[in-house]
Amino acid sequence: MTQLQPGDAAPDFTLQDQNDRPVSLSDFRGRTVVVYFYPAAMTPGCTTQACDFRDSLSSLQGAGIEVLGVSRDSVAKLAEFAERDGLTFPLLSDPDHAVHDAYGAWGEKMNYGKVVEGVLRSTFVVGPDGHLTHALYNVKATGHVARLRGLLGLAA
Repeated sequence: MTQLQPGDAAPDFTLQDQNDRPVSLSDFRGRTVVVYFYPAAMTPGCTTQACDFRDSLSSLQGAGIEVLGVSRDSVAKLAEFAERDGLTFPLLSDPDHAVHDAYGAWGEKMNYGKVVEGVLRSTFVVGPDGHLTHALYNVKATGHVARLRGLLGLAA
């Protein structure tokens, strides 16, 4: 697995969102975009992280920052997740984890003391020019958005 670094070109992608509409990273060129990868919709940690992004969304968007969440979940499950938790930013379905692979957000990790292959909870900030300004791997769900806000120079 190759991990991306700040300064690298962000791999472009087009994935279906929770409304079964295609969303491309290139649609956001000229704006800053947070792309975060999470293991599974409606699990405790992923819900905490998504709700933290939801609660910070207006201030992030006010600073010109868009948010895209990516998981292997089906479009139907993402729709249920968005409805249940009032998530209004795009949740993208990457069932074959091809986009996860392109970002280095898929690989070996420890899970309950065993080495397994799966999603590495990761967050990337893509600058207006399409290059990464931040590449954060193995982030914690709780407190992550606050940490990210600090890295982006936004008030807590």
